[in-house]
Amino acid sequence: MDSKIFDKEVNLWVFEEEIDGRNLSDIINEEHENIKYLPGYKLTPNVVAIPDLVKAVSNADILVFITPHEFATQTCSRIAGHLKSGAFGISLTKGIHESPGSLRLTSDIIREILGIEISVLMGANIAKEVADEKFCEATIGCTNKKHGKIFKELFETENFRMTVVEDDETVELCGALKNIVALGAGFIDGLDQGDNTKAAVIRLGLLEMISFAKIFCKRPVQDRTFLESCGIADLITTCYGGRSRKVAEAFARTGRPIEELEEEILSGQKLQGPGTVKEICKIVRSKNMDDKFPIFVCIYEICCEGKPVSDFICCLQNHPQHASTC
Repeated sequence: MDSKIFDKEVNLWVFEEEIDGRNLSDIINEEHENIKYLPGYKLTPNVVAIPDLVKAVSNADILVFITPHEFATQTCSRIAGHLKSGAFGISLTKGIHESPGSLRLTSDIIREILGIEISVLMGANIAKEVADEKFCEATIGCTNKKHGKIFKELFETENFRMTVVEDDETVELCGALKNIVALGAGFIDGLDQGDNTKAAVIRLGLLEMISFAKIFCKRPVQDRTFLESCGIADLITTCYGGRSRKVAEAFARTGRPIEELEEEILSGQKLQGPGTVKEICKIVRSKNMDDKFPIFVCIYEICCEGKPVSDFICCLQNHPQHASTC
């Protein structure tokens, strides 16, 4: 990062929580560690935790959105009218929002409420590995070339490499849809079906991701975007190491409610897969397209309608790609 271009101090809005009698924001500012959500990793002293949302954003030139997608509308509504003129943003948030029969992404919500230019960043980026400075890549979806250059310079390090593409809708959609496929990968792990079967889930899931994007994205979809870090790389990473996979495996093994497992396993972090598949299936079913997305629909039925996890194998066997019977 070029310090001549960017301010040294970074304001971090923190939803205030009390941990062992201390405010989380105080812990971050005094110990430079988020002991709840990323314990064991030191933040640089220039990251300043601020519990007042409006204060945190009021003088910002660039906004980085990383809140769970279900809080996007509420968060943006609170800061509307309080932003610096000319501010623009980038979203790392993964999720789909309810919009009968059409696709509505988190970037759409931010754009509609705040009236700012918004780009997206997605990729195969498990947080602890990024914090460990292990090499990884990410994809920036940005239609403004000037902003794309700024974001690349802002985020890129020797071990965190950025590729900028204009296909921002597809980049963002990949970040949401891969969490659905990861639920399927977790079911396979919970059923002890092995890596061959998981590979089939990844392949068939990717095909459905591509089909969904080409049908529902507002702008033309570039096939090469699925070969970027936001596409196949993030899909593979999430199907082996992501939160959705982990909780789905526990669900398949125990049969306990996903909400209960989420609270137990994720220590306050939010699970994106189930919420995303609900919204996706609303769109798919409103268009009578269940037959085009059998994996998405089956995962929804398992998560939300009580369908047995074991039926997922039959879904794979009967996938249109195979045209066999179960």
